[in-house]
Amino acid sequence: MRAILLVWMCLLLTPVVARAAHGYALWGDLKYPPQFGHFDFVNPDAPRGGEIRLVSNLRVSTFDKYNPFTIKGNAPAYLAELMFDSLLTDSLDEPGAGYGLLAEDVQVAPDRLSATFRLRREALFHNGDAVLARDVKHSYDTLIGPHAAPGYKSLLIDVAGVDVLDAHTVRFRFRAPNRELPLTVGGLPVFSHKWGAGKPFDQVVMDTPIGSGPYRIGPVKFGKDITYVRDASYWARDLGARRGMYNFDRVLVKIYRDNTARLEALKAGEFDLMAFYSAGDWARRVRGKRFDSGELVKGEFSHQLPTGFQSYVLNARRPMLEDVRVRQALGLAIDYEWMNRQMFYNAYQRVQGLFGNTDCAARGLPDADQLALMNPWRAHIEPAAFGPAYTPPRTDGDENGLRQNLRQAQQLLREAGWTVQDGALRNAQGQAMVLEYLDSQESGVRVVAAWMRNLEKLGIQLLFRPVDFALYQQRLQKFDFDITSIAYPGALNPGQEYADLFGSQAADTPDSGNLAGVKNPAVDSLIGHMVSARTKADFLAACRALERVIAHSHYLLPQWFSPVHRVAYNARRLQPPAVVPAYFRAEAWAVQTWWSK
Repeated sequence: MRAILLVWMCLLLTPVVARAAHGYALWGDLKYPPQFGHFDFVNPDAPRGGEIRLVSNLRVSTFDKYNPFTIKGNAPAYLAELMFDSLLTDSLDEPGAGYGLLAEDVQVAPDRLSATFRLRREALFHNGDAVLARDVKHSYDTLIGPHAAPGYKSLLIDVAGVDVLDAHTVRFRFRAPNRELPLTVGGLPVFSHKWGAGKPFDQVVMDTPIGSGPYRIGPVKFGKDITYVRDASYWARDLGARRGMYNFDRVLVKIYRDNTARLEALKAGEFDLMAFYSAGDWARRVRGKRFDSGELVKGEFSHQLPTGFQSYVLNARRPMLEDVRVRQALGLAIDYEWMNRQMFYNAYQRVQGLFGNTDCAARGLPDADQLALMNPWRAHIEPAAFGPAYTPPRTDGDENGLRQNLRQAQQLLREAGWTVQDGALRNAQGQAMVLEYLDSQESGVRVVAAWMRNLEKLGIQLLFRPVDFALYQQRLQKFDFDITSIAYPGALNPGQEYADLFGSQAADTPDSGNLAGVKNPAVDSLIGHMVSARTKADFLAACRALERVIAHSHYLLPQWFSPVHRVAYNARRLQPPAVVPAYFRAEAWAVQTWWSK
């Protein structure tokens, strides 16, 4: 008996030592074992060579810098993804997991207050230098600095610091236990400390990036196109996490000034692949001789991505939009069912909340765990959030028609102090409700027009204001707008990035993601619980509660999503792999895993 007690005492006194692993999973075991040969969704024997010709997925007419991480200016499409490797890389068929790329292994401390990465000695930058721990620290310090986009600082706010333990070992220290942070820091782009030759980061503009990714910058025609050239000596080309990937010798990205020019260029054979986000284009305009001959093919690829929360964003900083009843009334004037039927060919489904198609989606009434997080903040949460999960108003039934929705909107506006006077909706001071919808494309008025007509019935004037993309971007950065439309991508494992989207500090930070101006201690608390959750049950309670609070605050008026990626591609030049992964973005999937015929 005494011997058994001594054994137990030794076990209790022995410190728990974290084990290094070939990757990191957020909530469970990794799908792929150490030294795995390749991901299941690639063709490991895909031929290398040839070219894929893409169209820029950015709504800009040109680019004016090679630095994708600073605030001002526009970098070329795909540059960050193709030129910069990270410590860990994700898998398109496994959410919440990262596998060693630059890092040979990762070791997360038992208290989750640090993550240590050991770099691969074979990892090289494009200039031939080894990727060292000092470069990882330099990248981190630069991205949280004053000249980088502020989203990085928000994303990394719980990182206490980075220590260089030796030339090939780096440790990230965390302010509090956080399951997501090893994935967050593991996914940061790593660049050489020599990039920019010591200049302030905002002055690193046209300096060729020194990264370690599979491609380098090749021929460039400013205002027309950019070509990325595959690095024949790419250090990770035979690594399991890269085998069968990045097979094209050249990735040519063409730039067109508007959607019509892009579509006509596709039909003319000027590029090879284009993803479509317009149901009207897909149904009526993606046709022609090359489609009839089979050269161009229309493909619909199902995915299991989060629905995202593409939304009309209402800027609550504006006095006319600060009352939740006004915001709710604006949403009641959207006749989505009519739009989907008449304009979208029934190709879309309605966005329901922040976390659609994920475990984080709120359903029914809040359970005890959610209420425990919400109850302390009742004074800051809309009462409706404590009831059934949010569902957008409908107009496709006798009991839920548009007329009834508009009557409900009128009542809400009256309660908020707005009444119709002289044909216009006015407040007690006689000020008419005139709002501006900001867009970067003139064609956007087609979708907004029906909403504008319905708002006129309430006495509200919604002005459509198209501006060029540079001014549009500048006004969003300064929060100088009333209403706009944003396609938020959503997340399978939401975390600290939601502090940038909805956190109080981000609301006062120019160029942050908090376009709606959310400043609510309840939201801050729920994001904190979501980020610091120790168990999956705690995590789900926090994110579901967060969805309830945001949805019932009506900062975002939900739009629509598609459960498939619609892609037109040149079937004579391009070959997709046989396996379609669950979690992929169309263009990135093609660049990563397709090959040239």
